[in-house]
Amino acid sequence: MHYIFIDYENVQPKSINSLKGKPCKIFVFVGAAQSSLPFIFANALQKLGDNAVYVKVSETKPNALDFHIAFYIGELSAKDRSASYHIISKDKGFDPLVKHLNSRKIKTERVPSLQDISVFRVAAPTNFDEKIAAVIENLRGRGLSKPRKIETLTNTINSLFTQKLRQNEVTELINYLKTKGFIITDGQKVTYKLPKYVKAA
Repeated sequence: MHYIFIDYENVQPKSINSLKGKPCKIFVFVGAAQSSLPFIFANALQKLGDNAVYVKVSETKPNALDFHIAFYIGELSAKDRSASYHIISKDKGFDPLVKHLNSRKIKTERVPSLQDISVFRVAAPTNFDEKIAAVIENLRGRGLSKPRKIETLTNTINSLFTQKLRQNEVTELINYLKTKGFIITDGQKVTYKLPKYVKAA
């Protein structure tokens, strides 16, 4: 089982499609000052039934949400040490906790987005269309955290697949995205006009 803890004060995922069919339970930690969530995100979580839980933090004190996440990991890991724990946050303050948990043989990672969860990366697709579909879905799910430079986009695409792509394969994917107008490049800068639905190449 994979337990996923979303620091919603820090990261607001636009999509959870990458988690479909995965053996996971999601905890969304909402800050005291956050009064609402986008309908699309809330609706997608609702469809997961008991595998999605909201945790509303009642206090606005510094690190209040972080301590809630730490408590839940401690409570769950005491019952299930064979599980993996994934903190979705850009807050590097979690890293000492992650290091300590791993030293205790509790498999834990902190990543900046759902798309960066290591065990949910995409197995190497068999054809170009599948690669494009996987790349677009990954980028769409990153919301405002999409790569803003060609080099970062290249690394993001390459890390998506469990079997690394050759450089010419990554270049071919980026060129296709540019040809279709899904990305616009200005020197090393990248902006996006991604489609809502992915069609065959």
